[in-house]
Amino acid sequence: MNTLNNIDLKDKKALIRVDFNVPLNDKYEVTDPTRIQAAKPTIQEVLDAGGSAILMSHLGRPKDKEDKFSLRHIVGTVSKILGKEVKFVDDCIGEKVQKAVADLKPGEVLLLENLRYYPQEKKGDPAFAKELSKLGDIYINDAFGTAHRAHASTAVIAQYFDKHHKAAGRLLEREVTSIQKALDTGAKPVTAIIGGAKVSSKIGVIENLLNKVDNLIIVGGMAFTFIKAKGNNIGDSIVEDDKLDLAKKIMKKAKESGVNLILPLDFLIADRFSNDAQTKVVAANAIPDAWQGLDIGPETQKMLENVIENSKTIIWNGPAGVFEFENFAKGTENIGLSIGKASEKGAYSLVGGGDSVAAVKKLGLTDKISYISTGGGALLEMLEGKELPGIAALND
Repeated sequence: MNTLNNIDLKDKKALIRVDFNVPLNDKYEVTDPTRIQAAKPTIQEVLDAGGSAILMSHLGRPKDKEDKFSLRHIVGTVSKILGKEVKFVDDCIGEKVQKAVADLKPGEVLLLENLRYYPQEKKGDPAFAKELSKLGDIYINDAFGTAHRAHASTAVIAQYFDKHHKAAGRLLEREVTSIQKALDTGAKPVTAIIGGAKVSSKIGVIENLLNKVDNLIIVGGMAFTFIKAKGNNIGDSIVEDDKLDLAKKIMKKAKESGVNLILPLDFLIADRFSNDAQTKVVAANAIPDAWQGLDIGPETQKMLENVIENSKTIIWNGPAGVFEFENFAKGTENIGLSIGKASEKGAYSLVGGGDSVAAVKKLGLTDKISYISTGGGALLEMLEGKELPGIAALND
């Protein structure tokens, strides 16, 4: 992968695709600046080398040019994080933007307006990509979170720069090397914990991991499809009946591959889908009718602690229960604590996915985890073994 090590940045205008798709409150204030902070090393490197930075990103899913999706709302936060005033232009192509870029001096930063104000961005329109490409001497993709999309600014634009004038930013580079380390060169035993509601959303991930790991732990709603496939009653728990045969095939393949596929032993069940529901703990194969499993039980937590804390490489994506309900968050939090302990003992840990990352932050484990991915869909596709369009385009 082409990196900044191979690029001359002095006196260059660097067009950087960042992922500033950050959450805002009703006052349009940034509530979690993690993605902006993650882009800082690349931007700072450009400035320190005597270049200027033109930042482009999307925010939300605008249908039109709604003001609530304007990147002008985050200019103050970006300026504060970078420690310098960031200029802003209320468009991303056209004469006004070209003039703002032309006026940019070395050491200065310009933030462009939301790329998705133009439908051509998501469509991967070559003409739109070409207009964007005119704004920079070099192109840097540092938006791992959108690297799995063949959008104009993430993949198509790269064709307008030769290999000496395009590169992965430091965040994108770190994401790729961290995921590759966990998947391909991690010390054994390698344990993957995959959670979330549906097997269907993570079929490719599970199948690819069966070739990479020693232990595959299935938790969250998707576990019930496997438990039902074994002939057990799961009450009213979430299930994908059309994936029962697939679950059987996965369990069979795991056995043939010598992979320890681990399912929950017990669940904290509820009489309705609510934080205030009546609850009890039952064995995984004994969930009564009209009840549903909303978190893993204490016996499962103890078992997983043992597996995780004796692992040398750990990959975690997806919650163990209904994490947004406080009363059903303990299983997810316990996995996070176990990964923290394993990391302290020298294990390499990779965590990604909204609820998994939220759990790590809530527990104050951020500094203990080896690498926390900023990607959602992009991380899943890399875990599936796919080549991401935004990364492949940097190598052409």
